[in-house]
Amino acid sequence: MRRIGVPLLAAVPVAIAAGIFFLSPSDSSESSEEPGTTSQSAVGEDAEAARSRAEEKRSADDKAIAALPPGLAAPAKKELAQQIVASAENSTLDWRTAYAYIEDIGDGQGYTAGIIGFCTGTHDLLTLVERYTKDHPDNGLARYLPALREVDGTDSHEGLDPGFTEAWKAEAKVEAFREAQDAERDRVYFDPAVRLAKLDGLGALGQFIYYDAMVFHGPGANATSFYGLRENAMKKADLPSEGGSEEAYLDAFLDVRKAAMRTRKADIDTTRVDTAQRRFLREGKLELETPLTWAVYGETYKVS
Repeated sequence: MRRIGVPLLAAVPVAIAAGIFFLSPSDSSESSEEPGTTSQSAVGEDAEAARSRAEEKRSADDKAIAALPPGLAAPAKKELAQQIVASAENSTLDWRTAYAYIEDIGDGQGYTAGIIGFCTGTHDLLTLVERYTKDHPDNGLARYLPALREVDGTDSHEGLDPGFTEAWKAEAKVEAFREAQDAERDRVYFDPAVRLAKLDGLGALGQFIYYDAMVFHGPGANATSFYGLRENAMKKADLPSEGGSEEAYLDAFLDVRKAAMRTRKADIDTTRVDTAQRRFLREGKLELETPLTWAVYGETYKVS
């Protein structure tokens, strides 16, 4: 379900991006600029200063996060998060059964597979197999890499059928591949979502809401991707880190997210928001305190 692929400039400070675009490969030690123009060395200095500021900001953020409770990153909470996501993604609480899952669900993103719904059409499945192959070059999926690169960004199965689905299921029996799925889930979805939610002043529920949105919408910057959702929610309510109400902000975020889901497909089932996350919020479970009861797609789940 993910539409991944953050634009470069959405993930890089503006000053750094400017340095990337304006530094000339033929830069010489002698200045030939006319009066009133910005020298290439000055642009380079600005880019370096921006990098330094970004590193300092990240270091400060790391220290702030280290001083906070583990939240959703605590082992029991992380397990609970995977269960709730699996109830929506795979209609089960036993999320580990999904390592071998693979099918085309007809959403225009090719094959959806694995514990977090990596897709052949949204780059994340390709990245997973590339990274896994780097460490395990003789794996059973490596031979499909040329085809995966060709179909990336499309819903095509060309070069994948008929063997790719069986190869995926077979590889899912290998512990190293299951570990690779876990690592890629954390690297792309879980860790960035939890980190940002903590910086935004959100507890375990807010961290989960960010995580589930990152999984479903992808970590992009457009209006229906995660960072776009956050920007729109911030226009409706202040972040808790800026003195706003946590409940009000999360309510606004869920409103924005539900609207984005319907933008994609008018008749989409939004119960993962309505009768799961919204229910937790309404019940005041800001730290995802158990017991929890929720419903997705008409099926009720309980964790005691």
